[in-house]
Amino acid sequence: MSDIHVVNRPARRWALIVTSLAAGAVLAWAAVQTRADAQPAAAVAMAGAPVPAAAPAARLTGLPDFTVLVEEVGPSVVNIRTVERVAVGRAQPGTPDEQMLEFFRRFGIPLPPGAVPRGPGPRDDDERGPQRRQRGVGSGFVYGADGYILTNAHVVEGADEVIVTLADKREFKARVVGADKRTDVALVKIDATGLKPVRIGDVERLKVGEWVMAIGSPFGLDNTVTAGIVSAKQRETGDFLPFIQTDVAINPGNSGGPLINMRGEVVGINSQIYSRSGGFMGISFAIPIDEAVRVAEQLKAHGKVTRGRIGVAIEPVDKELAESLGLPQAGGALVRGVEEGSPAAKAGLEPGDIILRFDGKAIDKSVDLPRIVGNTRPGTQAKVEVWRRGATRTLTVTVGTFEEEQTAAASSRPEPAKAGPLGLTVRELTAAERRELKVSGGVRVVEASGPAAAAGLRPDDVIVGLGNQPVGSVADFERIAGGWPKGRAVTVLIRRGEWAQWVLVRP
Repeated sequence: MSDIHVVNRPARRWALIVTSLAAGAVLAWAAVQTRADAQPAAAVAMAGAPVPAAAPAARLTGLPDFTVLVEEVGPSVVNIRTVERVAVGRAQPGTPDEQMLEFFRRFGIPLPPGAVPRGPGPRDDDERGPQRRQRGVGSGFVYGADGYILTNAHVVEGADEVIVTLADKREFKARVVGADKRTDVALVKIDATGLKPVRIGDVERLKVGEWVMAIGSPFGLDNTVTAGIVSAKQRETGDFLPFIQTDVAINPGNSGGPLINMRGEVVGINSQIYSRSGGFMGISFAIPIDEAVRVAEQLKAHGKVTRGRIGVAIEPVDKELAESLGLPQAGGALVRGVEEGSPAAKAGLEPGDIILRFDGKAIDKSVDLPRIVGNTRPGTQAKVEVWRRGATRTLTVTVGTFEEEQTAAASSRPEPAKAGPLGLTVRELTAAERRELKVSGGVRVVEASGPAAAAGLRPDDVIVGLGNQPVGSVADFERIAGGWPKGRAVTVLIRRGEWAQWVLVRP
């Protein structure tokens, strides 16, 4: 027995050691967990507040499942093919295929002479000469059960035929109801039944970091689903649109398709990408659906979009400019120019004014103004709050109808010029020029260089004010410019064609 005890004692001791180590590990783990769990409570107790009940922390438990969204929204997404008849000669080697045509058109890349898609598409010869059907591809979605389809304007631009293919493979020839290039929104109509329109979402509820999904036809591949997150909102890339930026994969052919939130609602129309290679690089832009719907309703009712305008040229207000004009903080839209005879001119707006509010809406950034004015119905009398010479004042402007502005070219006559400071060479105005411009004085710019050129001044501009003082002659110009404090920005009021503009020259 003693031999047995001697033999078994080491084994028993090892068993006890192993058991002790295991128990110690469990106790140590429990202690760590206890300290980790108690730390927030202790921190609260140290702050002198009662310890709240433990609540589970919000954390990502898994990736989202998009299958339900695809089943719900997929039937509302359509493929759009366009056909354009173009006169061609013999096809040249290396011409692009049909799937790249939409990309070329979207980014304004010109095709070389004779560069047309090669493939099985038909070729016609008629009295107009050799013809070939040039094809483009895009996407869209059902906007109304009565056959209205929303897409991008660039998808249907220049098309002789528009063919819409539904998710159930039915094909229809579509009629373009209207297209608006400035917002890149188009509305087309098909005669079809059994359509399922999308649900429109609220862009205001959309948050940066939120999951979104796109369905479209990249490179002609129908019903392709891609997903990502909202990267930014209110991304300014155009006059009238604050785009939604995402990292959803968008390629040629996705244009016009819907951007969908996790509630199955359309929050945008996929429109543009940022790319140095022509392919997707992680940055894509979508038109906010509220802006698209506003345009679509006008296209549906009138076939075109009517926007308001007041006739001003504007630029941003930075901190330096705000300080120089005594504005408490940077913001608003600086009026650089006022078109002669425009609603703004009739209301009394002047170059150098800073528009702070328009029709009751704050102008936080200069790009807000064109959008707010554009969305205002022509004929509306709107209150405009401006900052002028250290104080605010309110003017009333009657909003006009937007149209393409015409800039008249100023005449130039080779006359003796006189060199001046600020990088400007100027000359006197002739009596005929004063009558033509309807000014009592001023000097014409012959040459602009250095600070003046950097500020945007150019030959043939007429300077009528400098440093908030009138300029009637070259002598006035030299006197004011010569006495201006060195290194300090100076305001220059100019006439350029039919426009009066305000320019800040920074030495």
